Amino acid sequence: MPRTGTAQLPLHGGWAPHWLVSRMKSLARGIVLIMVDEFGKDELLRRLSDPFWFQSLGCVLGFDWHSSGVTTVTTSVLKSAIVPEETGIAICGGKGRHSRETLDEISLLGDKFGLSTAKIESLKHASRMGAKVDTAAIQAGYALYHHCFVFTEDGKWIIVQQGLNAEKKMARRFHWASESMGSFVVEPHKAIVGIDEGTVLNMVARESEGCRAASVDLAREPPGKLRNSIVTLRDPLQKTLGEWTGERMLVMPWNINWKAMERAYNSQPKNYEELLGLEGIGPSTVKGLALVSELIYGEAPSWKDPVKYSFAFGGKDGVPFPVRRKEMDEAIEILRLAVESAKLGERERQGALRRLSELERSGLRPGSAPLIHWHDD
Repeated sequence: MPRTGTAQLPLHGGWAPHWLVSRMKSLARGIVLIMVDEFGKDELLRRLSDPFWFQSLGCVLGFDWHSSGVTTVTTSVLKSAIVPEETGIAICGGKGRHSRETLDEISLLGDKFGLSTAKIESLKHASRMGAKVDTAAIQAGYALYHHCFVFTEDGKWIIVQQGLNAEKKMARRFHWASESMGSFVVEPHKAIVGIDEGTVLNMVARESEGCRAASVDLAREPPGKLRNSIVTLRDPLQKTLGEWTGERMLVMPWNINWKAMERAYNSQPKNYEELLGLEGIGPSTVKGLALVSELIYGEAPSWKDPVKYSFAFGGKDGVPFPVRRKEMDEAIEILRLAVESAKLGERERQGALRRLSELERSGLRPGSAPLIHWHDD
């Protein structure tokens, strides 16, 4: 997927009115049932994992193009509208405390689908790793506050989760899809939507392979050796981190979780995924291992922000490529068919079709004017 630009997701305050949410649920249910019937469960997951289509769906349901609430409330509405026994699709997690219920919901709904214990555990592992990567392995200043895990009765899954930067009042959305993911720790995302923060520790970049391997080697050795390495870096006769790292001027985190490092030594992780998945291996410990790997062993991590936003069909000015009208029309038609076929009141149907027409006229491009004003709580 080419990196073609960024999208801003400002944090908004307030609440979505009941009259709007109730209509959103009705419309979402109609769209989902028709899409599953016409295109199948896999196609619905594939569409939801696409950041552009997800954003377009939120607009059709009635939310701002540019608000952080298009993530939190669109997924909440879908969770309320989709009945697992009816569709073969389960939506778990959500915002705040609901995100902490994800693993229990996966177990419950996995049992309802008749999935094996091993399959349910693999789904729970995917949920945990998705959250861990976007919390610790990518450090761009965004704290996760929303985690939505969607899976089918066949065991396929996607993740749509969001982090916030309270200081900048901005959000960043992360998209994952089992269908397109080869590894949890090597370029695992379908997309990351947000603003480019510039210098970002990115331990899941391909360029970080050597640093990942060195981090695992450090974790497999007695924790005392890592302590001694860090003490060496404190020696006033040594070069400063700023001299070593150029403009980054990053500081070694001294609050490494030594209990977690002891667990890592005792468990002897085979690879970086196993290391990252250990309890207590958080952002400070990941950064500490990365900096020791770079400064002492010469294995540098990537410092390039992985944020990316895909123009699904190109831009009207030909950037990054001319509009692919056939593909654009096909996507519009999928939403239009779902809306027209859903059992909705005429007012709701016409409103959704009007918003869809506005999307079509806008050229389906980031930065379009918001269609309906709405605020996230």
